[in-house]
Amino acid sequence: MAISLSQTFLSINRRLHDDHRVLPYEKCTSIASLLGQKSCIGRNKSLEFSTRSPRIPRALSKTSEPLSSINHDFEKEIEPVKQEERCLADVWREIQGQDDWVGMLDPMDPLLRSELIRYGEMAQAAYDAFDFDPFSKYCGSCRFTRRQFFDALGMAHHGYHISRYLFATSNINLPNFFKKSRWPKVWSKNANWIGYVAVSDDEMSKRLDRRDITIAWRGTVTRLEWIADLMDFLKPISSNKIPCPDPMVKVESGFLDLYTEKDVNCRFCKFSAREQILTEVKKLLELYQDEEISITITGHSLGSALAILSAYDIVETGLNLLNDCRAVPVSVFSFSGPRVGNVRFKERMESLGVKVLRVVNVHDIVPKSPGLFFNENVSPVLMKLAEGLPWSYSHVGVELALDHTHSPFLKQTGDLTCAHNLEAHLHLLDGYHGKGRRFVLASGRDPALVNKASDFLKDHYLVPPYWRQDENKGMVRNNDGRWMQQERPILDHHHEDTHHHLKQLGQATEHYS
Repeated sequence: MAISLSQTFLSINRRLHDDHRVLPYEKCTSIASLLGQKSCIGRNKSLEFSTRSPRIPRALSKTSEPLSSINHDFEKEIEPVKQEERCLADVWREIQGQDDWVGMLDPMDPLLRSELIRYGEMAQAAYDAFDFDPFSKYCGSCRFTRRQFFDALGMAHHGYHISRYLFATSNINLPNFFKKSRWPKVWSKNANWIGYVAVSDDEMSKRLDRRDITIAWRGTVTRLEWIADLMDFLKPISSNKIPCPDPMVKVESGFLDLYTEKDVNCRFCKFSAREQILTEVKKLLELYQDEEISITITGHSLGSALAILSAYDIVETGLNLLNDCRAVPVSVFSFSGPRVGNVRFKERMESLGVKVLRVVNVHDIVPKSPGLFFNENVSPVLMKLAEGLPWSYSHVGVELALDHTHSPFLKQTGDLTCAHNLEAHLHLLDGYHGKGRRFVLASGRDPALVNKASDFLKDHYLVPPYWRQDENKGMVRNNDGRWMQQERPILDHHHEDTHHHLKQLGQATEHYS
Protein backbone atom coordinates (compact mmCIF):
# COMPACT_ATOMS: atom_id res chain seq x y z
CA MET A 1 0.00 0.00 0.00
CA ALA A 2 1.44 3.38 -0.99
CA ILE A 3 2.12 5.74 1.91
CA SER A 4 1.44 9.49 1.85
CA LEU A 5 4.47 11.72 1.87
CA SER A 6 2.90 15.08 1.18
CA GLN A 7 2.92 16.25 4.79
CA THR A 8 6.58 15.30 5.08
CA PHE A 9 7.22 17.13 1.83
CA LEU A 10 5.38 20.30 2.80
CA SER A 11 6.67 20.55 6.36
CA ILE A 12 10.33 20.89 5.53
CA ASN A 13 11.67 24.19 6.91
CA ARG A 14 15.30 24.54 6.00
CA ARG A 15 17.61 26.55 3.76
CA LEU A 16 17.29 25.86 0.04
CA HIS A 17 19.85 26.10 -2.70
CA ASP A 18 17.31 27.91 -4.86
CA ASP A 19 15.80 31.30 -4.18
CA HIS A 20 12.29 29.99 -4.72
CA ARG A 21 10.41 26.75 -4.63
CA VAL A 22 6.93 27.06 -6.01
CA LEU A 23 3.90 25.58 -4.34
CA PRO A 24 0.21 26.27 -4.97
CA TYR A 25 -1.87 27.42 -2.03
CA GLU A 26 -5.19 29.12 -1.85
CA LYS A 27 -4.35 30.42 1.59
CA CYS A 28 -0.99 30.80 3.27
CA THR A 29 -2.02 32.58 6.43
CA SER A 30 0.05 30.51 8.82
CA ILE A 31 2.60 27.76 9.08
CA ALA A 32 0.03 25.67 10.96
CA SER A 33 -2.40 25.79 8.07
CA LEU A 34 0.43 24.89 5.71
CA LEU A 35 1.30 21.78 7.67
CA GLY A 36 -2.33 20.76 7.89
CA GLN A 37 -2.80 20.56 4.14
CA LYS A 38 -4.11 17.17 3.05
CA SER A 39 -2.17 14.85 0.78
CA CYS A 40 -2.84 14.79 -2.95
CA ILE A 41 -0.97 11.57 -3.59
CA GLY A 42 -2.75 9.37 -6.07
CA ARG A 43 -5.19 12.07 -7.14
CA ASN A 44 -5.44 15.55 -8.54
CA LYS A 45 -8.05 18.21 -8.99
CA SER A 46 -8.36 17.92 -12.73
CA LEU A 47 -12.03 17.00 -12.54
CA GLU A 48 -13.08 20.36 -11.16
CA PHE A 49 -13.17 21.71 -14.72
CA SER A 50 -12.47 25.34 -13.80
CA THR A 51 -15.86 25.98 -12.32
CA ARG A 52 -14.28 28.25 -9.72
CA SER A 53 -11.97 31.21 -10.05
CA PRO A 54 -8.31 30.41 -10.59
CA ARG A 55 -6.25 30.20 -7.42
CA ILE A 56 -3.51 32.72 -6.81
CA PRO A 57 -0.17 30.90 -6.94
CA ARG A 58 2.02 31.17 -3.87
CA ALA A 59 5.64 30.34 -3.21
CA LEU A 60 7.98 29.61 -0.38
CA SER A 61 11.28 31.44 -0.66
CA LYS A 62 14.18 31.52 1.78
CA THR A 63 12.85 30.12 5.00
CA SER A 64 14.43 32.82 7.14
CA GLU A 65 11.98 35.37 5.73
CA PRO A 66 8.55 35.92 7.26
CA LEU A 67 5.89 34.01 5.37
CA SER A 68 3.82 37.14 4.78
CA SER A 69 6.72 38.94 3.09
CA ILE A 70 7.48 35.86 1.01
CA ASN A 71 3.94 35.83 -0.33
CA HIS A 72 3.96 39.59 -0.89
CA ASP A 73 7.22 39.50 -2.85
CA PHE A 74 6.11 36.57 -4.93
CA GLU A 75 2.74 38.11 -5.75
CA LYS A 76 4.57 41.15 -7.05
CA GLU A 77 6.53 38.93 -9.43
CA ILE A 78 3.60 36.80 -10.65
CA GLU A 79 0.24 38.17 -11.55
CA PRO A 80 -2.64 35.70 -11.16
CA VAL A 81 -3.86 34.53 -14.55
CA LYS A 82 -7.35 35.87 -15.15
CA GLN A 83 -9.56 33.83 -17.43
CA GLU A 84 -13.18 33.44 -18.27
CA GLU A 85 -14.79 30.54 -16.52
CA ARG A 86 -15.27 27.73 -18.99
CA CYS A 87 -16.85 24.34 -18.84
CA LEU A 88 -15.08 21.34 -20.35
CA ALA A 89 -18.35 20.18 -21.87
CA ASP A 90 -18.40 23.33 -24.02
CA VAL A 91 -14.88 22.97 -25.43
CA TRP A 92 -14.17 19.24 -25.38
CA ARG A 93 -13.72 19.05 -29.15
CA GLU A 94 -10.97 21.68 -29.01
CA ILE A 95 -9.37 19.83 -26.09
CA GLN A 96 -9.44 16.63 -28.17
CA GLY A 97 -7.59 18.40 -31.00
CA GLN A 98 -10.30 19.47 -33.42
CA ASP A 99 -8.15 22.48 -34.39
CA ASP A 100 -4.79 20.81 -33.72
CA TRP A 101 -4.49 22.66 -30.40
CA VAL A 102 -3.70 25.96 -32.14
CA GLY A 103 -3.40 28.72 -29.53
CA MET A 104 -3.79 26.28 -26.61
CA LEU A 105 -0.15 25.39 -25.90
CA ASP A 106 1.48 28.81 -25.52
CA PRO A 107 0.16 30.07 -23.22
CA MET A 108 -0.97 26.75 -21.83
CA ASP A 109 -4.72 26.33 -21.74
CA PRO A 110 -5.72 25.39 -18.14
CA LEU A 111 -8.43 22.95 -19.23
CA LEU A 112 -6.10 21.24 -21.67
CA ARG A 113 -3.46 20.96 -18.97
CA SER A 114 -5.88 19.33 -16.54
CA GLU A 115 -7.09 16.89 -19.21
CA LEU A 116 -3.54 15.96 -20.19
CA ILE A 117 -2.75 15.24 -16.55
CA ARG A 118 -5.94 13.22 -16.19
CA TYR A 119 -5.19 11.02 -19.19
CA GLY A 120 -1.55 10.83 -18.14
CA GLU A 121 -2.67 9.44 -14.79
CA MET A 122 -4.66 6.78 -16.61
CA ALA A 123 -1.44 5.77 -18.41
CA GLN A 124 0.43 5.88 -15.09
CA ALA A 125 -2.20 3.57 -13.61
CA ALA A 126 -1.03 0.88 -16.03
CA TYR A 127 2.41 1.07 -14.40
CA ASP A 128 1.11 1.20 -10.84
CA ALA A 129 -1.09 -1.85 -11.37
CA PHE A 130 1.54 -3.94 -13.17
CA ASP A 131 3.32 -6.72 -11.27
CA PHE A 132 6.95 -6.54 -12.40
CA ASP A 133 8.45 -8.46 -9.47
CA PRO A 134 10.18 -11.62 -10.79
CA PHE A 135 9.77 -13.23 -7.34
CA SER A 136 6.00 -13.04 -7.72
CA LYS A 137 4.22 -15.92 -9.38
CA TYR A 138 1.92 -13.31 -10.90
CA CYS A 139 4.78 -11.33 -12.47
CA GLY A 140 3.70 -9.85 -15.80
CA SER A 141 0.04 -9.59 -14.80
CA CYS A 142 -2.20 -6.88 -13.37
CA ARG A 143 -2.37 -6.84 -9.59
CA PHE A 144 -6.09 -6.07 -9.55
CA THR A 145 -9.24 -7.36 -11.17
CA ARG A 146 -11.12 -5.10 -13.57
CA ARG A 147 -13.76 -4.20 -11.00
CA GLN A 148 -11.15 -3.38 -8.33
CA PHE A 149 -8.78 -1.46 -10.56
CA PHE A 150 -9.53 2.23 -10.05
CA ASP A 151 -10.65 1.83 -6.44
CA ALA A 152 -7.46 -0.06 -5.56
CA LEU A 153 -5.35 2.73 -7.07
CA GLY A 154 -7.28 5.51 -5.33
CA MET A 155 -8.73 6.69 -8.65
CA ALA A 156 -12.44 6.10 -8.19
CA HIS A 157 -12.97 9.84 -8.68
CA HIS A 158 -11.83 9.55 -12.30
CA GLY A 159 -15.31 8.28 -13.18
CA TYR A 160 -14.42 5.36 -15.47
CA HIS A 161 -14.92 1.62 -15.36
CA ILE A 162 -12.76 -0.90 -17.17
CA SER A 163 -14.46 -2.95 -19.84
CA ARG A 164 -11.48 -5.05 -20.91
CA TYR A 165 -7.89 -5.89 -20.06
CA LEU A 166 -5.33 -6.11 -22.86
CA PHE A 167 -2.65 -8.79 -23.20
CA ALA A 168 0.23 -9.43 -25.59
CA THR A 169 2.38 -12.44 -26.32
CA SER A 170 6.01 -12.34 -25.22
CA ASN A 171 7.07 -14.50 -28.17
CA ILE A 172 8.53 -11.53 -30.03
CA ASN A 173 11.89 -9.79 -30.00
CA LEU A 174 11.29 -7.25 -27.23
CA PRO A 175 12.73 -9.06 -24.18
CA ASN A 176 13.17 -5.92 -22.07
CA PHE A 177 9.49 -4.99 -22.40
CA PHE A 178 8.12 -8.24 -21.02
CA LYS A 179 8.47 -9.42 -17.41
CA LYS A 180 8.52 -13.08 -16.38
CA SER A 181 8.30 -14.83 -13.03
CA ARG A 182 11.00 -17.09 -11.61
CA TRP A 183 8.33 -19.43 -10.31
CA PRO A 184 7.98 -22.77 -12.13
CA LYS A 185 4.20 -22.54 -12.08
CA VAL A 186 2.87 -19.17 -13.15
CA TRP A 187 -0.36 -17.50 -14.25
CA SER A 188 0.79 -17.54 -17.90
CA LYS A 189 4.04 -18.58 -19.58
CA ASN A 190 3.72 -16.39 -22.66
CA ALA A 191 1.40 -13.48 -21.84
CA ASN A 192 1.93 -10.04 -20.35
CA TRP A 193 -0.72 -7.55 -19.32
CA ILE A 194 -0.21 -4.38 -21.40
CA GLY A 195 -3.15 -2.10 -20.64
CA TYR A 196 -6.90 -1.69 -20.58
CA VAL A 197 -9.98 -0.24 -22.24
CA ALA A 198 -12.15 1.94 -20.02
CA VAL A 199 -15.35 3.90 -20.54
CA SER A 200 -16.69 6.90 -18.66
CA ASP A 201 -19.60 6.27 -16.32
CA ASP A 202 -22.87 8.19 -16.52
CA GLU A 203 -21.87 10.94 -14.10
CA MET A 204 -18.52 11.51 -15.77
CA SER A 205 -20.09 11.40 -19.22
CA LYS A 206 -22.46 14.16 -18.16
CA ARG A 207 -19.50 16.31 -17.11
CA LEU A 208 -17.63 15.57 -20.33
CA ASP A 209 -20.75 16.00 -22.50
CA ARG A 210 -19.93 12.73 -24.24
CA ARG A 211 -19.22 9.06 -23.57
CA ASP A 212 -15.44 8.72 -23.56
CA ILE A 213 -13.81 5.42 -24.50
CA THR A 214 -10.22 5.46 -23.24
CA ILE A 215 -7.49 3.01 -24.19
CA ALA A 216 -4.42 3.09 -21.93
CA TRP A 217 -1.26 1.23 -22.96
CA ARG A 218 1.49 0.20 -20.55
CA GLY A 219 5.01 1.22 -21.45
CA THR A 220 8.37 0.04 -20.15
CA VAL A 221 8.57 -0.17 -16.37
CA THR A 222 11.91 1.38 -15.45
CA ARG A 223 14.83 0.80 -17.78
CA LEU A 224 15.48 1.97 -21.31
CA GLU A 225 17.09 -1.20 -22.66
CA TRP A 226 14.03 -1.81 -24.83
CA ILE A 227 15.36 0.84 -27.23
CA ALA A 228 18.23 -1.50 -28.03
CA ASP A 229 15.66 -4.24 -28.75
CA LEU A 230 14.25 -2.23 -31.65
CA MET A 231 15.34 -3.60 -34.98
CA ASP A 232 15.11 -0.02 -36.29
CA PHE A 233 13.61 -1.53 -39.39
CA LEU A 234 10.58 -0.15 -41.17
CA LYS A 235 8.16 -2.46 -42.88
CA PRO A 236 4.82 -1.88 -44.62
CA ILE A 237 1.99 -1.71 -42.12
CA SER A 238 -0.12 -3.79 -44.53
CA SER A 239 2.37 -6.68 -44.22
CA ASN A 240 0.78 -7.55 -40.85
CA LYS A 241 -2.73 -7.51 -42.33
CA ILE A 242 -3.58 -3.99 -41.20
CA PRO A 243 -5.46 -2.38 -44.10
CA CYS A 244 -3.68 0.46 -45.91
CA PRO A 245 -4.10 1.61 -49.52
CA ASP A 246 -0.47 2.78 -49.72
CA PRO A 247 2.22 0.06 -49.53
CA MET A 248 4.80 2.77 -48.77
CA VAL A 249 3.22 3.48 -45.38
CA LYS A 250 5.66 1.84 -43.00
CA VAL A 251 6.16 1.50 -39.24
CA GLU A 252 8.86 0.07 -36.97
CA SER A 253 8.69 -3.71 -37.15
CA GLY A 254 8.94 -4.37 -33.40
CA PHE A 255 5.98 -2.12 -32.60
CA LEU A 256 3.97 -3.73 -35.36
CA ASP A 257 4.73 -7.26 -34.17
CA LEU A 258 3.84 -6.39 -30.57
CA TYR A 259 0.49 -5.03 -31.76
CA THR A 260 -0.42 -7.88 -34.12
CA GLU A 261 1.23 -11.10 -32.89
CA LYS A 262 -0.67 -13.76 -30.91
CA ASP A 263 -0.30 -17.22 -29.41
CA VAL A 264 -3.33 -19.40 -30.19
CA ASN A 265 -2.35 -21.82 -27.41
CA CYS A 266 -2.52 -19.15 -24.67
CA ARG A 267 -5.93 -18.19 -23.31
CA PHE A 268 -4.74 -14.63 -22.60
CA CYS A 269 -3.11 -13.88 -25.95
CA LYS A 270 -4.90 -16.20 -28.37
CA PHE A 271 -6.19 -12.91 -29.78
CA SER A 272 -3.64 -10.25 -30.70
CA ALA A 273 -3.65 -6.89 -28.98
CA ARG A 274 -5.02 -5.50 -32.24
CA GLU A 275 -7.93 -7.94 -32.26
CA GLN A 276 -8.67 -7.23 -28.61
CA ILE A 277 -8.79 -3.48 -29.27
CA LEU A 278 -10.90 -3.61 -32.42
CA THR A 279 -13.52 -5.96 -30.99
CA GLU A 280 -13.86 -4.05 -27.72
CA VAL A 281 -14.15 -0.66 -29.41
CA LYS A 282 -16.72 -2.08 -31.84
CA LYS A 283 -18.79 -3.45 -28.97
CA LEU A 284 -18.68 -0.17 -27.03
CA LEU A 285 -19.55 1.92 -30.08
CA GLU A 286 -22.59 -0.27 -30.70
CA LEU A 287 -23.58 0.00 -27.05
CA TYR A 288 -23.41 3.81 -26.94
CA GLN A 289 -24.21 4.62 -30.59
CA ASP A 290 -27.08 6.91 -29.64
CA GLU A 291 -24.77 9.15 -27.58
CA GLU A 292 -21.98 11.58 -28.37
CA ILE A 293 -18.77 9.52 -28.19
CA SER A 294 -15.03 10.14 -28.23
CA ILE A 295 -12.13 7.70 -28.39
CA THR A 296 -9.05 8.81 -26.45
CA ILE A 297 -5.88 6.72 -26.51
CA THR A 298 -2.97 7.31 -24.16
CA GLY A 299 0.36 5.73 -23.40
CA HIS A 300 3.88 6.41 -22.24
CA SER A 301 7.15 5.29 -23.80
CA LEU A 302 6.60 2.14 -25.85
CA GLY A 303 2.93 2.40 -24.86
CA SER A 304 2.84 5.66 -26.80
CA ALA A 305 3.83 3.81 -29.97
CA LEU A 306 1.01 1.32 -29.40
CA ALA A 307 -1.40 4.22 -28.82
CA ILE A 308 -0.52 5.76 -32.18
CA LEU A 309 -0.70 2.42 -34.00
CA SER A 310 -4.09 1.55 -32.52
CA ALA A 311 -5.48 5.03 -33.29
CA TYR A 312 -4.42 4.67 -36.91
CA ASP A 313 -5.93 1.18 -37.08
CA ILE A 314 -9.31 2.22 -35.65
CA VAL A 315 -9.72 5.01 -38.22
CA GLU A 316 -8.18 3.20 -41.21
CA THR A 317 -10.57 0.28 -40.75
CA GLY A 318 -13.50 2.71 -40.50
CA LEU A 319 -14.38 1.41 -37.06
CA ASN A 320 -15.08 4.93 -35.79
CA LEU A 321 -17.87 5.47 -38.34
CA LEU A 322 -21.29 4.95 -36.78
CA ASN A 323 -24.41 3.69 -38.55
CA ASP A 324 -25.75 7.24 -38.83
CA CYS A 325 -22.53 8.24 -40.66
CA ARG A 326 -21.14 10.19 -37.71
CA ALA A 327 -17.36 9.94 -37.33
CA VAL A 328 -16.27 9.45 -33.72
CA PRO A 329 -13.21 11.65 -33.07
CA VAL A 330 -10.05 9.68 -32.27
CA SER A 331 -7.32 11.44 -30.28
CA VAL A 332 -3.97 10.36 -28.87
CA PHE A 333 -2.32 11.92 -25.82
CA SER A 334 1.19 10.56 -26.01
CA PHE A 335 3.87 10.87 -23.33
CA SER A 336 7.56 10.50 -24.09
CA GLY A 337 6.95 8.33 -27.12
CA PRO A 338 9.39 7.20 -29.81
CA ARG A 339 8.96 7.74 -33.53
CA VAL A 340 6.66 5.09 -34.96
CA GLY A 341 6.76 5.26 -38.76
CA ASN A 342 7.99 7.01 -41.86
CA VAL A 343 6.83 10.24 -43.52
CA ARG A 344 4.14 8.36 -45.45
CA PHE A 345 2.73 7.06 -42.16
CA LYS A 346 2.66 10.61 -40.78
CA GLU A 347 0.90 11.88 -43.90
CA ARG A 348 -1.62 9.03 -43.81
CA MET A 349 -2.42 9.76 -40.15
CA GLU A 350 -3.05 13.40 -41.00
CA SER A 351 -5.27 12.57 -43.97
CA LEU A 352 -7.37 10.24 -41.79
CA GLY A 353 -7.91 13.01 -39.24
CA VAL A 354 -6.28 11.24 -36.28
CA LYS A 355 -5.25 13.88 -33.74
CA VAL A 356 -2.02 13.32 -31.82
CA LEU A 357 -0.57 15.54 -29.08
CA ARG A 358 2.88 14.41 -27.97
CA VAL A 359 4.15 15.55 -24.55
CA VAL A 360 7.94 15.26 -24.35
CA ASN A 361 10.83 16.28 -22.13
CA VAL A 362 13.52 17.86 -24.31
CA HIS A 363 16.21 16.00 -22.34
CA ASP A 364 14.66 12.57 -22.89
CA ILE A 365 16.38 10.30 -25.42
CA VAL A 366 13.35 8.14 -26.25
CA PRO A 367 11.50 10.70 -28.45
CA LYS A 368 14.73 11.03 -30.44
CA SER A 369 14.57 7.33 -31.38
CA PRO A 370 14.44 5.59 -33.80
CA GLY A 371 15.55 7.59 -36.84
CA LEU A 372 18.55 9.24 -35.27
CA PHE A 373 19.89 10.59 -38.58
CA PHE A 374 16.90 10.71 -40.92
CA ASN A 375 13.87 12.29 -39.27
CA GLU A 376 11.47 15.23 -39.43
CA ASN A 377 14.23 17.65 -38.37
CA VAL A 378 16.33 17.30 -41.55
CA SER A 379 15.57 19.17 -44.76
CA PRO A 380 12.58 17.99 -46.83
CA VAL A 381 14.90 17.45 -49.81
CA LEU A 382 17.11 15.07 -47.84
CA MET A 383 14.08 13.28 -46.39
CA LYS A 384 12.74 12.81 -49.90
CA LEU A 385 16.01 11.20 -50.96
CA ALA A 386 15.99 8.99 -47.83
CA GLU A 387 12.32 8.05 -48.18
CA GLY A 388 13.02 4.49 -49.27
CA LEU A 389 15.56 3.78 -46.53
CA PRO A 390 14.43 1.40 -43.75
CA TRP A 391 15.56 3.80 -41.01
CA SER A 392 13.95 7.07 -42.10
CA TYR A 393 11.36 8.10 -39.48
CA SER A 394 9.06 11.02 -38.75
CA HIS A 395 7.09 12.00 -35.66
CA VAL A 396 3.34 12.48 -36.06
CA GLY A 397 1.06 15.12 -34.61
CA VAL A 398 1.75 18.19 -32.48
CA GLU A 399 4.55 18.38 -29.95
CA LEU A 400 4.38 19.98 -26.49
CA ALA A 401 8.01 20.28 -25.38
CA LEU A 402 8.75 20.55 -21.65
CA ASP A 403 12.10 21.04 -19.88
CA HIS A 404 12.77 19.48 -16.48
CA THR A 405 15.51 22.04 -15.73
CA HIS A 406 12.76 24.65 -15.37
CA SER A 407 11.30 22.94 -12.30
CA PRO A 408 12.83 24.11 -9.00
CA PHE A 409 11.89 20.76 -7.47
CA LEU A 410 14.03 18.54 -9.69
CA LYS A 411 17.76 17.93 -9.43
CA GLN A 412 20.38 17.60 -12.11
CA THR A 413 21.12 13.93 -12.70
CA GLY A 414 22.85 11.73 -15.20
CA ASP A 415 20.16 9.07 -14.86
CA LEU A 416 18.42 8.99 -18.24
CA THR A 417 15.37 7.24 -16.81
CA CYS A 418 14.52 10.33 -14.73
CA ALA A 419 14.05 12.46 -17.85
CA HIS A 420 11.85 9.68 -19.24
CA ASN A 421 9.73 9.16 -16.11
CA LEU A 422 5.98 9.65 -16.61
CA GLU A 423 5.31 11.14 -13.16
CA ALA A 424 8.00 13.71 -13.90
CA HIS A 425 6.20 14.62 -17.14
CA LEU A 426 2.93 15.13 -15.24
CA HIS A 427 4.78 17.31 -12.71
CA LEU A 428 6.22 19.40 -15.55
CA LEU A 429 2.78 19.73 -17.12
CA ASP A 430 1.38 20.99 -13.83
CA GLY A 431 3.95 23.78 -13.69
CA TYR A 432 4.04 24.70 -17.38
CA HIS A 433 2.26 27.90 -18.42
CA GLY A 434 4.00 28.66 -21.72
CA LYS A 435 7.41 29.32 -23.17
CA GLY A 436 9.48 31.71 -21.04
CA ARG A 437 6.88 31.74 -18.25
CA ARG A 438 7.63 30.98 -14.63
CA PHE A 439 7.18 27.40 -13.41
CA VAL A 440 4.17 27.50 -11.07
CA LEU A 441 2.24 24.41 -9.99
CA ALA A 442 -1.35 24.87 -11.10
CA SER A 443 -3.42 22.03 -9.67
CA GLY A 444 -1.84 21.17 -6.33
CA ARG A 445 -0.53 17.86 -7.65
CA ASP A 446 1.90 16.51 -5.07
CA PRO A 447 5.55 16.78 -6.22
CA ALA A 448 6.36 13.76 -4.03
CA LEU A 449 4.77 11.63 -6.75
CA VAL A 450 7.84 12.28 -8.89
CA ASN A 451 9.91 10.03 -6.62
CA LYS A 452 7.34 7.25 -6.65
CA ALA A 453 9.50 5.25 -9.06
CA SER A 454 12.58 7.44 -9.50
CA ASP A 455 15.20 9.51 -7.68
CA PHE A 456 14.55 12.89 -9.26
CA LEU A 457 13.46 15.28 -6.49
CA LYS A 458 16.15 17.41 -4.86
CA ASP A 459 17.52 15.69 -1.78
CA HIS A 460 16.65 18.49 0.64
CA TYR A 461 12.95 17.70 0.21
CA LEU A 462 13.64 14.44 2.07
CA VAL A 463 11.33 12.38 -0.12
CA PRO A 464 12.82 8.89 -0.42
CA PRO A 465 13.42 7.61 -3.94
CA TYR A 466 11.37 4.71 -5.30
CA TRP A 467 9.04 4.98 -2.34
CA ARG A 468 5.96 3.27 -3.72
CA GLN A 469 5.61 -0.42 -2.92
CA ASP A 470 3.03 -2.94 -1.78
CA GLU A 471 2.70 -3.53 1.92
CA ASN A 472 5.21 -6.26 2.85
CA LYS A 473 5.73 -6.70 -0.91
CA GLY A 474 2.52 -8.68 -1.09
CA MET A 475 3.46 -11.19 1.62
CA VAL A 476 0.75 -12.22 4.13
CA ARG A 477 0.59 -14.60 7.09
CA ASN A 478 -1.38 -17.79 6.69
CA ASN A 479 -3.29 -19.59 9.43
CA ASP A 480 -0.08 -21.32 10.56
CA GLY A 481 1.66 -17.99 11.04
CA ARG A 482 3.94 -18.46 8.05
CA TRP A 483 4.56 -15.74 5.51
CA MET A 484 3.51 -16.49 1.95
CA GLN A 485 2.43 -14.77 -1.24
CA GLN A 486 -1.25 -13.97 -1.25
CA GLU A 487 -3.34 -15.74 -3.84
CA ARG A 488 -5.06 -13.49 -6.37
CA PRO A 489 -8.30 -13.91 -8.26
CA ILE A 490 -7.98 -15.26 -11.77
CA LEU A 491 -7.86 -12.43 -14.28
CA ASP A 492 -10.45 -12.15 -17.02
CA HIS A 493 -9.05 -13.15 -20.38
CA HIS A 494 -11.41 -12.59 -23.32
CA HIS A 495 -15.11 -11.97 -23.70
CA GLU A 496 -17.11 -14.77 -25.28
CA ASP A 497 -18.29 -12.45 -28.06
CA THR A 498 -14.77 -11.60 -29.26
CA HIS A 499 -14.88 -14.10 -32.11
CA HIS A 500 -18.36 -12.87 -33.11
CA HIS A 501 -17.12 -9.29 -33.41
CA LEU A 502 -14.03 -10.43 -35.30
CA LYS A 503 -16.26 -12.15 -37.85
CA GLN A 504 -18.25 -8.94 -38.27
CA LEU A 505 -14.99 -7.08 -38.86
CA GLY A 506 -13.84 -9.70 -41.34
CA GLN A 507 -10.87 -10.55 -39.13
CA ALA A 508 -11.75 -14.07 -37.95
CA THR A 509 -9.52 -17.02 -38.84
CA GLU A 510 -9.80 -20.78 -38.60
CA HIS A 511 -7.78 -20.79 -35.36
CA TYR A 512 -10.70 -19.50 -33.30
CA SER A 513 -13.34 -21.74 -31.91
